[in-house]
Amino acid sequence: MANGSRQAAWEFFGAELKRRREDAGFTQVELGARVFVSGGYIGQFEQAIRKPQLDVAQRIDEALQTDGFFERLWRKLIKEQRYAEYFAHAAELERLATSIRDWAPAVVPGLLQTPAYARAIYVASNPLAPERYIQEMVGLRMERGQLLREATRPVYWLLVHESALRVPVGSPATMTEQLDQSTGLVRDRQILMQVLPFTAGAHPQMGKMMTLMEFEDAPPTIYTEGVLSGSLLDDPAVVKKVWADYDLLRAVALSPDASLALVEAVAEDYRRCAGTT
Repeated sequence: MANGSRQAAWEFFGAELKRRREDAGFTQVELGARVFVSGGYIGQFEQAIRKPQLDVAQRIDEALQTDGFFERLWRKLIKEQRYAEYFAHAAELERLATSIRDWAPAVVPGLLQTPAYARAIYVASNPLAPERYIQEMVGLRMERGQLLREATRPVYWLLVHESALRVPVGSPATMTEQLDQSTGLVRDRQILMQVLPFTAGAHPQMGKMMTLMEFEDAPPTIYTEGVLSGSLLDDPAVVKKVWADYDLLRAVALSPDASLALVEAVAEDYRRCAGTT
């Protein structure tokens, strides 16, 4: 399904939600109270600005007595998503965020990856996949990365562990290109970046990637990923704790200038290995 068709389908979802809500005599706030989200969220669902998670669609069916209509429609739309189900909602939220803060303990985050770097990751994870699949996945990742080059891009802050710089993904030339692109974005003042060095020792969220997103008219959300699974966390107490962990990581990371110097030095090491100096 093309992007425009997918958006039109979600707009249909929203229009049906509004019609059936009004038929049931509920305001957005009243329906929101019954499905445990804010009235503002219901309004965003109806305008196809945000997409509900499955459990919310199920609760909408219960509140409006729609016999599973919204759950079935949700499952059809998600099945036709281009991203894995566990990441699809997070990908939508990226485009709505006013700020994104990534913690990357092992690899460069998807929003910053070059085609060669992304390809190396996908081939390593799918060694028997056909070339068409690899190219499609790389293309999707490159589409996501365009977000940071748009005029309306969110404020983007990357905390990356030194191991993500030192462990080669692909060839030395691939790593050189990847690190050069990241430092170029920093020098162009499109992103902020800090490196957590090996010398920092133990730290919060060891080995657990996370993305913290803020929005103009919605509470902040955390996305964290495991093995073929992902979780969106918006409980205020959980968000507060994760935000505190992120602040602790920033406190022990190198300064932005020292981080830039380190990444450029590592890039030079790869450049020498690639014989491109």
